[in-house]
Amino acid sequence: MKKPTLKTPGFKAPDLKVLGGSRTGTSLLAGAVVLGVVFGIAELRPPADTAGAATGGATSAQVERTVKVCPQPLQNLTGVTTLSLFTPPGGSATGGYGALQDVASRTPAAAPAPAAPASTAPSAGPSADPANTAPADARVALAKVGTPISGPAQNGDVAPGTIATGTGSYAPGFAVGQTTVVTDQQGLGLSGINCTPSDTSFWFSGASTAGDRVDYVSLVNAESIGAVVDLKFFGDKGPLEVQGADGLTLAPGSSQAVRLPSLVKDQKDLAIHVVARSGRVGAGLHAADGNKGADWVPASADPAPIQVLPGLVGDATAAHLVVAAPGEDDADLKVQVSGKNGWFTPAGFETVHVKAGMVTAVDLGQITRTEPGALRLSPSDPAHPTPIVATLRVDRSQNGKSDAAWITGATPINKRGSLADNRGGGATTVFLTATGEAAAKVRVTSSAGSSAGTPTSKDVDIPAGATVALPAPDPAGLNGTFGLTVESVSGGPVAAARMLLLPLKDVPMFTIQSIPDDHSTVSVPHAAPDPAVLLR
Repeated sequence: MKKPTLKTPGFKAPDLKVLGGSRTGTSLLAGAVVLGVVFGIAELRPPADTAGAATGGATSAQVERTVKVCPQPLQNLTGVTTLSLFTPPGGSATGGYGALQDVASRTPAAAPAPAAPASTAPSAGPSADPANTAPADARVALAKVGTPISGPAQNGDVAPGTIATGTGSYAPGFAVGQTTVVTDQQGLGLSGINCTPSDTSFWFSGASTAGDRVDYVSLVNAESIGAVVDLKFFGDKGPLEVQGADGLTLAPGSSQAVRLPSLVKDQKDLAIHVVARSGRVGAGLHAADGNKGADWVPASADPAPIQVLPGLVGDATAAHLVVAAPGEDDADLKVQVSGKNGWFTPAGFETVHVKAGMVTAVDLGQITRTEPGALRLSPSDPAHPTPIVATLRVDRSQNGKSDAAWITGATPINKRGSLADNRGGGATTVFLTATGEAAAKVRVTSSAGSSAGTPTSKDVDIPAGATVALPAPDPAGLNGTFGLTVESVSGGPVAAARMLLLPLKDVPMFTIQSIPDDHSTVSVPHAAPDPAVLLR
């Protein structure tokens, strides 16, 4: 059967005379030229990064949008909550905005107006684009990259959670923090949290419903669709069957605080897995221990055989470790502390055993030996790794009054990480731990102040396995708060944390947050057009 001839409308076949060639060869060559005319334009244009394309790799591009969710603020009779935003400088993008809204008051982004014809369209600046304009109901909005801003949260016990969005030049490294001072004896202390993106899974350990503890889980649905959330509890005897902890529904733009004593009675040490079976949520765990202290318990890094907890203060009067092994295998763990000279094994606390599906708690006392450090938990036998989550409660006391903070397993900084709410005059301390076998160098930068001040930086060398603690350098002429950035310069991985001291009424109030990598860049794979797929 004669094969049909492919005819391409609108093109005249060129006159192709091939010396010594057959009629079939001439026809194939003609067809190839026609297809080349139709499909070959993209191939004639080199990729943006020819070096990357040649190797079949990818390029690094800055993120264009970052969204963070903060839990409901603590706004009881004596609670004062501050919300802070910061984007470090150095990005290549322009335009955009950085702003924070109450989730209940969110309004859909305005649709961009149709573009005017090129000949009549006005020459508008970046602010003319709705994507560059902060929402009209923003509670706090950044004025420019590199300068932080702070503002009060909504008043009242039913204040909602908040959502912060950074776009364009405000997206790379966009950091959001929430800080609360409570002077009431029930919940006394400084509570701070580094706000994080919505997700479907969060792990917490160190919760309790025993004694004077009043803990609660904050759930915030900042998405445009509803969410259904389950709370899974683990105790010292294994998973707990908890009535009322599954199937929690959150409408779009809603917040819910789940008081743990209403679900679980008199359980001292608990781990909690927050799972969104549909939708996505922001989640936080707040712990309040009467007049002994209160703080947000950070979500742990995902279960892993090795967990590093940075930010151990040297003047801690007590340290309480809570470890969970949520899988099907027991965990035999080696305990190490990072000091000024590297990792060492604390006498009397060499190992910890955690049964599968259970929680183990250990009082470590003054494990840091009056020096700042970090805690590392790793398999006693590297051939038998078991994923774990871990949190350490740290107490500081002074003149019979105390406050508490919780530190948890953290991921190291890959390139750069930032925190928004920092104070001068020695109130801010940075903890840097070189977690690997190599020494490291990082650059610590304090931004311009929210009201006045010029940025300042300091390079810090960290020996392998060691922890270096230093006061954050105050910006020159500081007025207000400042943003803090830790940037990798050379060497191995570094886990970082920041302690904020705000003593009030003789109470040594403090809070500690790890500094995560800001993931300000993403890897974009190269894709080249391949017309051959049309001929297969």
